[in-house]
Amino acid sequence: MSDEKPARQPIGEDARIDALEERLKTAREREEKRNAPQVRGVGSSDKAGSRALTDLIGGLVGGVVVGWTVGWLFDVNPWGLLVGLFLGIVVAFRNIIRASKQPPSGD
Repeated sequence: MSDEKPARQPIGEDARIDALEERLKTAREREEKRNAPQVRGVGSSDKAGSRALTDLIGGLVGGVVVGWTVGWLFDVNPWGLLVGLFLGIVVAFRNIIRASKQPPSGD
């Protein structure tokens, strides 16, 4: 249509714009890396919870088995079972308290 040159000439690339784009790109990459989910396995709090549950169940089951066996051997079964259960609970809580006093393992 017209062979006239436009009134404005396009602005050439500016070094400041390139530096700003590079800084934005670096900041975005850092933010994506920081917000990425980091699943590395079981944490120390999960290990402590599993340890407490294992101690509690083990103390109860061990106390019942030992108490029932002693009660069966000496023919005092309901009392032997109850004493064994009580001792199993005491031992389980002692182990849980002892484990809770240890410092975390640093996972």
